Amino acid sequence: MSQTMRGPHTGPAPDAGTAPEAGSSATGSGLAPEVVRRALEGQPDAWETLVGHYHGYLYRVARSFRLDDATCDDVVQTTWLRLLEHASAVRDPGRVGAWLVTTLRRHIFSVLRSHGPGSAPAGLGVMDPPDPGRSPEQAVTASDRAARISVALRRLPAPDRELLALLMDSSSSYRAVSAELKMPVGSIGPKRARSLERLRRELDAVGVDRELVSV
Repeated sequence: MSQTMRGPHTGPAPDAGTAPEAGSSATGSGLAPEVVRRALEGQPDAWETLVGHYHGYLYRVARSFRLDDATCDDVVQTTWLRLLEHASAVRDPGRVGAWLVTTLRRHIFSVLRSHGPGSAPAGLGVMDPPDPGRSPEQAVTASDRAARISVALRRLPAPDRELLALLMDSSSSYRAVSAELKMPVGSIGPKRARSLERLRRELDAVGVDRELVSV
């Protein structure tokens, strides 16, 4: 990479960057392939355009895993550094967005694994979002149920949590899950069934009515 290239923006930027254009896929480039190609070759103006386009989107993905600000900073910065280091691995400039999101998620899962079995990916730990229309009694009940669900989730093996998190992400197809977890597509359904059965047993163990949660 060119030594004159500016490094990726690394500070907190909740509103930085732009979301992918309407009508495009969540991880489609949205940028002219020539701009992406020049960015990957180390041209500073193109790199700044690329970072400006995706930086905020990567933050939103990271925050969807309920990471704190410092961890969001770390995983997004690491994702940009990986792109700097492995630009040649991006064969199709039109798929740079997919490469960035895949790299980000892999690093997030690595961080979660390093934190041990107490870390649950997003989409699993908050099954009962706040509702301003609830009474105080209902809010207390919901909070208690959410805490029990979190306990049940923490008891699951990390591979089960990762699989369920990806499957609960509406943007993840079976093929995307297969690529992320290096698992044959045909194995996902049976693995999902086993993971859900383990989750149901853990929910029973902590006294959660399974009819009240989507498993």
